[in-house]
Amino acid sequence: MREAAERVFGDRLTLALGYYASLASDGVERGLIGPREVPRLWERHILNCAVLGELIEEGATVVDIGSGAGLPGIPLAIARPDLTVKLVEPLLRRTRYLGEVNESLGLGAIVVRGRAEQSGVVKEAGGADYVTSRAVAPLERLVPWSLPLVRKGGHMLAIKGASAQEEIERTRRDLEKSGATELHLATCGVGILTTPTTVVSAVRATRRVARAQ
Repeated sequence: MREAAERVFGDRLTLALGYYASLASDGVERGLIGPREVPRLWERHILNCAVLGELIEEGATVVDIGSGAGLPGIPLAIARPDLTVKLVEPLLRRTRYLGEVNESLGLGAIVVRGRAEQSGVVKEAGGADYVTSRAVAPLERLVPWSLPLVRKGGHMLAIKGASAQEEIERTRRDLEKSGATELHLATCGVGILTTPTTVVSAVRATRRVARAQ
């Protein structure tokens, strides 16, 4: 994993190592990461999330919803210092952890406490170029939470598992009614990770989709 981590994080590898150490200790002790996940932190969690940066344009604003222990927002902030990253999380104990990690690593991310669908969160964090998530909710709930936070023409990027394509096809009509266009699967980390990251990508429609009468 060292070679892969060096390719992804470059001269910011020390920061990634610091995040790994925090997840493996404080993250476990505070119930943010399961003890069984520690041996898999690099490939399954940190690198799996950091490669999402392949889909994000330089200098973009990114809102990470349901950030939890900071995945994927913190690996993105480490790998891509050009990004403005906002971490949205409703639970106090998690936002405290996010704030501590953000400060200790000097990442300059913004921690927002609340749920993505709350009007106060939309006001504080909305208008982003990208909204990201990982293991937050099924697409039929995730899309209506995500799109209001992204500008029209901006992107939703949701890290998903092997059944992502089936989920898209099963819910496509409802997702499009919610304002999602250009729904498709993308793959990140090819040639870096043993199992590349699967991402559901969508664009927020620039015009309202008419509902069937």
